[in-house]
Amino acid sequence: MMATQVQPIDWGRPQRREWGTAFRALLRLLGNADDTIQVFRIMRALNGDTAGKNYRKLLAVPNGGKLAYRRVELAQRFSDREWIDSLPAGSVAAAYRDFLDRTGYSAQGLAEVSYTDATFERDVEHPHAWYGRRERDIHDIWHILTGYQADEPLGEACLVGFSYAQTGGLGWAFIGAGAALKSLKITGKRTFLRAVIEGYRHGKRAAWLSGEDYEALLAEPLDAARKRLNIAEPVIYQQAQRELREMGLAGI
Repeated sequence: MMATQVQPIDWGRPQRREWGTAFRALLRLLGNADDTIQVFRIMRALNGDTAGKNYRKLLAVPNGGKLAYRRVELAQRFSDREWIDSLPAGSVAAAYRDFLDRTGYSAQGLAEVSYTDATFERDVEHPHAWYGRRERDIHDIWHILTGYQADEPLGEACLVGFSYAQTGGLGWAFIGAGAALKSLKITGKRTFLRAVIEGYRHGKRAAWLSGEDYEALLAEPLDAARKRLNIAEPVIYQQAQRELREMGLAGI
Protein backbone atom coordinates (compact mmCIF):
# COMPACT_ATOMS: atom_id res chain seq x y z
CA MET A 1 0.00 0.00 0.00
CA MET A 2 1.48 3.35 -1.04
CA ALA A 3 1.84 6.09 1.57
CA THR A 4 -0.18 9.26 1.08
CA GLN A 5 2.00 11.85 -0.65
CA VAL A 6 2.50 15.00 1.40
CA GLN A 7 1.72 18.14 -0.58
CA PRO A 8 2.42 21.76 0.33
CA ILE A 9 -0.67 23.81 1.21
CA ASP A 10 -0.97 27.58 1.05
CA TRP A 11 -2.65 28.02 4.42
CA GLY A 12 -3.21 31.70 3.71
CA ARG A 13 -5.69 30.97 0.91
CA PRO A 14 -9.11 29.28 0.96
CA GLN A 15 -8.99 25.69 -0.26
CA ARG A 16 -11.13 24.69 -3.23
CA ARG A 17 -14.27 22.77 -2.21
CA GLU A 18 -14.42 19.17 -3.42
CA TRP A 19 -18.08 18.15 -3.44
CA GLY A 20 -17.49 14.70 -4.94
CA THR A 21 -15.01 13.80 -2.19
CA ALA A 22 -17.43 15.09 0.45
CA PHE A 23 -20.40 13.16 -0.94
CA ARG A 24 -18.48 9.86 -1.11
CA ALA A 25 -17.23 10.35 2.44
CA LEU A 26 -20.74 11.17 3.67
CA LEU A 27 -22.13 7.95 2.20
CA ARG A 28 -19.43 5.97 4.01
CA LEU A 29 -20.08 7.84 7.25
CA LEU A 30 -23.83 7.23 7.05
CA GLY A 31 -23.08 3.55 6.50
CA ASN A 32 -20.81 3.43 9.56
CA ALA A 33 -21.20 6.19 12.15
CA ASP A 34 -17.95 5.11 13.84
CA ASP A 35 -15.87 5.84 10.72
CA THR A 36 -14.47 9.13 12.03
CA ILE A 37 -11.94 9.31 9.18
CA GLN A 38 -14.81 10.32 6.89
CA VAL A 39 -15.63 13.33 9.08
CA PHE A 40 -12.16 14.74 8.53
CA ARG A 41 -12.38 14.04 4.79
CA ILE A 42 -15.61 16.04 4.65
CA MET A 43 -14.09 18.87 6.67
CA ARG A 44 -11.06 19.09 4.39
CA ALA A 45 -13.28 18.94 1.31
CA LEU A 46 -15.80 21.62 2.27
CA ASN A 47 -14.57 23.95 4.97
CA GLY A 48 -12.63 26.29 2.69
CA ASP A 49 -11.31 29.25 4.69
CA THR A 50 -13.25 28.43 7.88
CA ALA A 51 -10.08 28.09 9.98
CA GLY A 52 -8.69 31.34 8.62
CA LYS A 53 -11.89 33.31 9.23
CA ASN A 54 -12.28 31.99 12.76
CA TYR A 55 -8.62 32.58 13.54
CA ARG A 56 -9.08 36.23 12.56
CA LYS A 57 -12.19 36.30 14.76
CA LEU A 58 -10.15 34.88 17.65
CA LEU A 59 -7.72 37.78 17.37
CA ALA A 60 -10.60 40.24 17.76
CA VAL A 61 -12.16 38.82 20.96
CA PRO A 62 -10.97 39.59 24.52
CA ASN A 63 -7.98 37.44 25.44
CA GLY A 64 -7.97 35.91 21.94
CA GLY A 65 -4.69 37.49 20.97
CA LYS A 66 -3.07 35.97 24.06
CA LEU A 67 -4.38 32.51 23.16
CA ALA A 68 -3.10 32.88 19.60
CA TYR A 69 0.29 34.09 20.83
CA ARG A 70 0.69 31.16 23.24
CA ARG A 71 -0.40 28.58 20.62
CA VAL A 72 -1.04 25.79 23.15
CA GLU A 73 -1.45 22.40 21.47
CA LEU A 74 -4.60 21.20 23.22
CA ALA A 75 -4.30 17.55 22.15
CA GLN A 76 -1.12 17.39 24.23
CA ARG A 77 -2.64 19.33 27.12
CA PHE A 78 -5.79 17.22 27.23
CA SER A 79 -3.65 14.08 27.20
CA ASP A 80 -1.88 15.13 30.41
CA ARG A 81 -3.84 12.86 32.74
CA GLU A 82 -2.00 14.10 35.82
CA TRP A 83 -3.22 17.64 35.08
CA ILE A 84 -6.77 16.47 34.30
CA ASP A 85 -6.88 14.46 37.53
CA SER A 86 -5.68 17.46 39.54
CA LEU A 87 -8.75 19.53 38.69
CA PRO A 88 -11.67 19.55 41.15
CA ALA A 89 -14.72 17.33 41.39
CA GLY A 90 -17.74 18.80 39.63
CA SER A 91 -15.56 20.65 37.13
CA VAL A 92 -15.60 20.44 33.35
CA ALA A 93 -12.37 18.43 33.66
CA ALA A 94 -13.99 15.95 36.03
CA ALA A 95 -16.77 15.33 33.50
CA TYR A 96 -14.15 15.04 30.75
CA ARG A 97 -12.21 12.53 32.87
CA ASP A 98 -15.36 10.43 33.26
CA PHE A 99 -15.95 10.72 29.52
CA LEU A 100 -12.45 9.46 28.73
CA ASP A 101 -12.79 6.52 31.12
CA ARG A 102 -16.26 5.58 29.85
CA THR A 103 -15.58 5.80 26.12
CA GLY A 104 -11.89 4.97 25.85
CA TYR A 105 -11.49 8.02 23.60
CA SER A 106 -8.46 10.30 23.82
CA ALA A 107 -7.40 13.65 22.41
CA GLN A 108 -4.27 12.14 20.87
CA GLY A 109 -6.32 9.32 19.37
CA LEU A 110 -8.60 11.81 17.62
CA ALA A 111 -5.54 13.70 16.40
CA GLU A 112 -4.11 10.51 14.89
CA VAL A 113 -7.37 9.79 13.08
CA SER A 114 -7.40 13.33 11.66
CA TYR A 115 -4.12 12.69 9.85
CA THR A 116 -5.27 9.49 8.15
CA ASP A 117 -4.76 10.01 4.38
CA ALA A 118 -4.25 13.76 4.88
CA THR A 119 -2.03 15.26 2.20
CA PHE A 120 -0.31 17.82 4.41
CA GLU A 121 2.32 17.68 7.12
CA ARG A 122 1.47 17.13 10.75
CA ASP A 123 1.81 20.03 13.17
CA VAL A 124 2.28 22.63 10.44
CA GLU A 125 3.67 25.87 11.86
CA HIS A 126 1.04 28.26 10.52
CA PRO A 127 -1.60 30.16 12.51
CA HIS A 128 -4.51 28.76 10.48
CA ALA A 129 -3.22 25.19 10.76
CA TRP A 130 -2.79 25.61 14.53
CA TYR A 131 -6.32 26.98 14.79
CA GLY A 132 -7.66 23.99 12.85
CA ARG A 133 -5.97 21.63 15.32
CA ARG A 134 -7.46 23.62 18.19
CA GLU A 135 -10.98 23.22 16.73
CA ARG A 136 -10.40 19.49 16.39
CA ASP A 137 -9.14 19.13 19.94
CA ILE A 138 -12.01 20.99 21.65
CA HIS A 139 -14.67 18.85 19.96
CA ASP A 140 -14.97 16.40 22.86
CA ILE A 141 -15.07 19.24 25.39
CA TRP A 142 -18.08 20.56 23.47
CA HIS A 143 -19.73 17.17 24.00
CA ILE A 144 -19.27 17.69 27.74
CA LEU A 145 -20.55 21.26 27.72
CA THR A 146 -23.61 20.63 25.54
CA GLY A 147 -24.63 17.27 27.00
CA TYR A 148 -24.64 15.59 23.57
CA GLN A 149 -23.18 12.09 23.98
CA ALA A 150 -20.20 11.31 21.80
CA ASP A 151 -20.70 7.56 21.56
CA GLU A 152 -24.08 7.63 19.79
CA PRO A 153 -25.00 8.90 16.30
CA LEU A 154 -27.75 11.18 17.65
CA GLY A 155 -25.39 12.95 20.04
CA GLU A 156 -22.82 13.44 17.29
CA ALA A 157 -25.46 14.73 14.86
CA CYS A 158 -26.73 17.27 17.38
CA LEU A 159 -23.22 18.49 18.12
CA VAL A 160 -22.69 18.77 14.37
CA GLY A 161 -25.62 21.20 14.26
CA PHE A 162 -24.20 23.10 17.24
CA SER A 163 -20.75 23.19 15.61
CA TYR A 164 -22.08 24.55 12.32
CA ALA A 165 -23.76 27.42 14.18
CA GLN A 166 -20.56 28.13 16.10
CA THR A 167 -17.99 27.82 13.32
CA GLY A 168 -19.78 28.30 10.01
CA GLY A 169 -17.93 25.25 8.66
CA LEU A 170 -19.92 23.92 5.69
CA GLY A 171 -18.72 20.38 6.39
CA TRP A 172 -20.71 20.35 9.62
CA ALA A 173 -23.90 21.38 7.82
CA PHE A 174 -23.35 18.68 5.19
CA ILE A 175 -23.00 15.94 7.82
CA GLY A 176 -25.95 17.18 9.86
CA ALA A 177 -28.25 17.28 6.83
CA GLY A 178 -27.21 13.78 5.77
CA ALA A 179 -27.80 12.32 9.23
CA ALA A 180 -31.19 14.03 9.57
CA LEU A 181 -32.40 12.76 6.17
CA LYS A 182 -31.30 9.23 7.00
CA SER A 183 -33.18 9.40 10.31
CA LEU A 184 -36.41 10.36 8.54
CA LYS A 185 -36.12 7.28 6.33
CA ILE A 186 -35.37 4.89 9.21
CA THR A 187 -37.63 6.18 11.97
CA GLY A 188 -40.43 7.84 10.01
CA LYS A 189 -40.35 10.58 12.66
CA ARG A 190 -38.99 14.11 12.67
CA THR A 191 -37.73 14.11 16.26
CA PHE A 192 -34.13 13.33 15.25
CA LEU A 193 -34.24 16.17 12.72
CA ARG A 194 -35.74 18.51 15.31
CA ALA A 195 -32.98 17.57 17.75
CA VAL A 196 -30.31 18.49 15.19
CA ILE A 197 -32.05 21.80 14.54
CA GLU A 198 -32.19 22.36 18.30
CA GLY A 199 -28.43 21.81 18.39
CA TYR A 200 -27.99 24.48 15.72
CA ARG A 201 -30.21 26.94 17.59
CA HIS A 202 -28.37 26.32 20.85
CA GLY A 203 -25.08 26.92 19.04
CA LYS A 204 -26.37 30.26 17.72
CA ARG A 205 -27.47 31.40 21.19
CA ALA A 206 -24.39 30.28 23.08
CA ALA A 207 -21.24 32.29 23.57
CA TRP A 208 -18.51 31.68 21.00
CA LEU A 209 -16.81 28.64 22.51
CA SER A 210 -13.78 28.80 20.21
CA GLY A 211 -12.69 31.98 21.96
CA GLU A 212 -12.46 30.32 25.38
CA ASP A 213 -9.27 29.64 27.32
CA TYR A 214 -9.71 25.87 27.68
CA GLU A 215 -7.09 25.44 30.37
CA ALA A 216 -9.11 27.82 32.55
CA LEU A 217 -12.47 26.48 31.38
CA LEU A 218 -11.70 22.91 32.43
CA ALA A 219 -11.22 24.06 36.01
CA GLU A 220 -14.69 25.69 36.16
CA PRO A 221 -17.69 23.93 37.72
CA LEU A 222 -19.58 22.34 34.83
CA ASP A 223 -22.97 23.85 35.67
CA ALA A 224 -21.47 27.30 36.13
CA ALA A 225 -19.62 27.04 32.81
CA ARG A 226 -22.82 26.09 30.98
CA LYS A 227 -24.64 29.03 32.54
CA ARG A 228 -21.85 31.51 31.77
CA LEU A 229 -21.63 30.31 28.17
CA ASN A 230 -25.44 30.32 27.74
CA ILE A 231 -25.63 26.65 26.76
CA ALA A 232 -29.24 25.49 27.06
CA GLU A 233 -30.49 22.08 28.14
CA PRO A 234 -31.01 19.83 25.06
CA VAL A 235 -34.67 18.98 25.66
CA ILE A 236 -35.58 17.74 22.17
CA TYR A 237 -32.36 15.71 22.03
CA GLN A 238 -33.35 13.93 25.24
CA GLN A 239 -36.81 13.26 23.79
CA ALA A 240 -35.25 11.83 20.63
CA GLN A 241 -32.99 9.60 22.74
CA ARG A 242 -36.04 8.18 24.51
CA GLU A 243 -37.87 7.58 21.23
CA LEU A 244 -34.90 5.78 19.70
CA ARG A 245 -34.63 3.53 22.76
CA GLU A 246 -38.34 2.76 22.59
CA MET A 247 -37.89 1.77 18.93
CA GLY A 248 -34.95 -0.45 19.85
CA LEU A 249 -32.50 1.70 17.90
CA ALA A 250 -29.04 2.50 19.25
CA GLY A 251 -28.48 4.83 16.35
CA ILE A 252 -29.63 5.36 12.78
